[in-house]
Amino acid sequence: MINVDTVRLIDAEGENHGETPITTALEMAADAGLDLVEISPNASPPVAKILDYGKFKYQAQKKAAEARKNQKTVDVKEVKMRPNIDSHDYEVKLKNVTRFIEAGDKVKMTIRFRGRELAHQELGMKLLRKVEADMGEAVKVEAHPKMEGRQMIMVLSPK
Repeated sequence: MINVDTVRLIDAEGENHGETPITTALEMAADAGLDLVEISPNASPPVAKILDYGKFKYQAQKKAAEARKNQKTVDVKEVKMRPNIDSHDYEVKLKNVTRFIEAGDKVKMTIRFRGRELAHQELGMKLLRKVEADMGEAVKVEAHPKMEGRQMIMVLSPK
């Protein structure tokens, strides 16, 4: 299914045969009992290799599975607070934020306002600035504090 006249041929042992007519390359592959596989179709001329196609596909599949296994997914953890939070409760929430950041997750800080608390949004802003200051250099502020309805939201991510 290779639609070119000549290919740069690499045999089963990895030896480069240079530019070879496609018919000769197909004959060499048939003699070896293997397949002619186009490795780099965009090259000029395209690079083709004599190999076992089933084994090639299997190894590519294994390599892709290994790459998927080793990748880290970044989760977004949410920590909710109120603007008039007690100091000990604040320390517990800050400890959770630190644990999430060290695990490599993003943290969405949410301050919920109820009733008349909505008139004092500066308390929520002050609290989020305090979290940012207490976390220091360990975090990067991805989304600065802003109001969304009755909530003030800030997103932190690990550096």
